[in-house]
Amino acid sequence: MLKRGFDIVVSGFALLALLPLMLALAILVRLDSSGPSLFRQARVGRSFRQFQLLKFRSMRNGNCGPEVTCGQDARITRVGAFLRAFKLDELPQLWNVLCGDMSFVGPRPEVPTFVERFRTDYEEILSVRPGITDPASIRYRFEAEILARMPNPMNHYADVILPDKLKISKAYVHSANFRNDVSLIFQTLAVLFKR
Repeated sequence: MLKRGFDIVVSGFALLALLPLMLALAILVRLDSSGPSLFRQARVGRSFRQFQLLKFRSMRNGNCGPEVTCGQDARITRVGAFLRAFKLDELPQLWNVLCGDMSFVGPRPEVPTFVERFRTDYEEILSVRPGITDPASIRYRFEAEILARMPNPMNHYADVILPDKLKISKAYVHSANFRNDVSLIFQTLAVLFKR
């Protein structure tokens, strides 16, 4: 109850406070390349309920390709590269938090393909709401750069990175408490400002 109350109050306040910035970013996205400002993608949430995760669009509209982004992906726009560098593309997820699809802290929501592949693991992980940040997100903050160095990025993600993320996420679920969540929020902010 405390965690959900925190999510509602802080996401609501943040959406109001950041509205001018978010409007400016939405305009920049539209000016930089044709297509909508927001990118929507099906992700799997608590109790395997699917929802539409929101981000500012950072790739050219209509481009198909792998679900995992690697390094300097040719699909990424100029504004998109800037948004990704500072995680500003994630700001629309404040709406996902306010609506209850996500929390500020929790295992990052994954696409249905990988959830089905590791369903047994996700039965444990998806007992909680997915989040904007979590210990795995901090550990793998340079994931795109790591994958860019691999001969087969998708295989490396599915066989090495994602299984490790799942172990980290299960450890989080078992030890989650409000105090640790607040600490993870500050750790995430510190990483962003340091970058």
